[in-house]
Amino acid sequence: MYPTKVLEMIFVFAGLMTALGCFTGIVITALKRRSPALPSREVEMRLNDIVDRLARIENSFDATAIEVERISEAQRFTAKVLAERSVASPPMVDRQRGSVTPH
Repeated sequence: MYPTKVLEMIFVFAGLMTALGCFTGIVITALKRRSPALPSREVEMRLNDIVDRLARIENSFDATAIEVERISEAQRFTAKVLAERSVASPPMVDRQRGSVTPH
């Protein structure tokens, strides 16, 4: 390629990029003007209330997950103890039937 052709291609590219930038700026400015103003104080307060409620729900969900994990650990432990007990269980001794009273 000739140097003049390369220089012409660089200028065309720079011109197109400038035009694209200007067009993007015009579109963004038009969109900003059409968007509503910032939310009012009442809407902002309601949104903060919703955020607080969601935080409380998240905390309760975490607490429930911890309790479920504790229950599952207890069930695993109980199953393990019962399995060990059934393997090494002594024979049942026949006892006479009667009443047992606490003292």
